Amino acid sequence: KPNILFILVDDLGWKDLGVAGSTFYETPQIDLLARSGIYYRKAYSSHPVCSPTRAAIMTGRKPERLHITDWIPGVRPKDRALLGPDILNHLPHSERTMAEYLQADGYQTFYAGKWHLGGEGYLPTDQGFDINKGGFHVGQPQRTKTDSKAYYSPYNNPYLDDGPDGEYLTERLTNETISFIKGRGDKPFFAFLSYYNVHTPIEAAPARLSYYQKKSQALKATQKGPGLRKEGPSTTKIYQDQAEYATMVSAVDDHVGRLVNTLRQEGLLENTVIIFTSDNGGLSTNMRRDGFPTSNEPSRAGKGWIYEGGIRVPLIISGAGIEGNKARDDVVESTDLFSTVLSVAGITPDPDIIIDGRDIVSEGGGERANFWHYPHYHGSGWSPGSGVRLGDWKLIKWYEGTRTELYNLKDDPSEQHNLIGSEPKKAKELTAILEHWLKGVDASMPTKQSQK
Repeated sequence: KPNILFILVDDLGWKDLGVAGSTFYETPQIDLLARSGIYYRKAYSSHPVCSPTRAAIMTGRKPERLHITDWIPGVRPKDRALLGPDILNHLPHSERTMAEYLQADGYQTFYAGKWHLGGEGYLPTDQGFDINKGGFHVGQPQRTKTDSKAYYSPYNNPYLDDGPDGEYLTERLTNETISFIKGRGDKPFFAFLSYYNVHTPIEAAPARLSYYQKKSQALKATQKGPGLRKEGPSTTKIYQDQAEYATMVSAVDDHVGRLVNTLRQEGLLENTVIIFTSDNGGLSTNMRRDGFPTSNEPSRAGKGWIYEGGIRVPLIISGAGIEGNKARDDVVESTDLFSTVLSVAGITPDPDIIIDGRDIVSEGGGERANFWHYPHYHGSGWSPGSGVRLGDWKLIKWYEGTRTELYNLKDDPSEQHNLIGSEPKKAKELTAILEHWLKGVDASMPTKQSQK
């Protein structure tokens, strides 16, 4: 059976890679990984924020079925027109994760980094992982009372011992994963490395800050205007030029290269499948004018939104049995990775459980509708709504008021031209498909708040 290395980066936008066309960030190691396997150019997260997508990856089931429709524990403001529904603050034990399937099939299982699917009693070690290094209920690195740096030791993380002063978290998590791989037994392994990078707080990684600062200054000298665009109550960044964030992207790239080299040195590369992806779109849109480190242009908006910038993510699958140097344009999403991992391992999921994803290596995305449901407010400016994509068409329905938007992504990938008035037949068709799906998955809905 092949080994499996799953690399999940937090908040990495689809356009944050060189292979996707970024000219500011430099990601040679990840680009090489993309050329060695399948690069999915139309990959989506299952949700525009982290915890729901992570739950979908682990179970192959849409976040709406799990009733994890916001980051854990989420926010339910009482001063808005709508009140978001309650969510589960952990992944239930009744849900069987990919790790539990692999563990039962004889795999050694290892987890490192961000979990954000529950605390004590619902940790990675309670969900099929033999080892947990740094995963708990918190969704970002934690500063201590005496140290202003969250990405550097001491980590203030009860599941990760502090390293030497100044140790960088991304390097540490990579080191833990490499140690696991080198110390493996005779059984195949499943290593899930969930970087806290590139989530806020934005803190420069140890290398290349001066390089990116100079590159940023040169780029800004050619830009016109402040590089910001209005998005509802928020603002969207339209240029990639933030030096500190660039170093965080580069750090991920460097350590992905270290992991691949370790597999090569250990004679494991030819029998290991590597999956690389992100949990949602890049953070480019915020109600604070300084709260957006990257840009997803030409995609609209970013993390927290069902516009393309909030849900398009990088996805690469490479390694054992995977055809190299192949780019695909079929529409796939995070939920598919559960079925793909089990298929790689030759495991069939329980037939009595509804699985929403499919094996995208052998089957591809196919002809199907893809759905998103975010019935909560988000600090990016998003208000409750749902969306569906079918073919080139995408519809977004908002629940505060009666607004509905319809876009043809082939002609309008930036979602600038709402066709709701000129394509009523298509809008009616997609609305019916969306509403039927929401009912079928028992999606939790927002409710009106009483006005005082």
